[in-house]
Amino acid sequence: MKTSAPSQLCFIISLVLFILGILGGFGLVGAIAAYGTYLLVAAWVVLALGCLMKGF
Repeated sequence: MKTSAPSQLCFIISLVLFILGILGGFGLVGAIAAYGTYLLVAAWVVLALGCLMKGF
């Protein structure tokens, strides 16, 4: 299986999810505090799919 660099859009989506997950994990944003871990996992999954799938 070949891997490739993720697209810029995929990277930005993953970065936004990561930042929201960190802010929620530390409780800095109360509305997403309960979902911090899920946001971090979602950021990793999006980035991994971006590396594994061509054009994503």
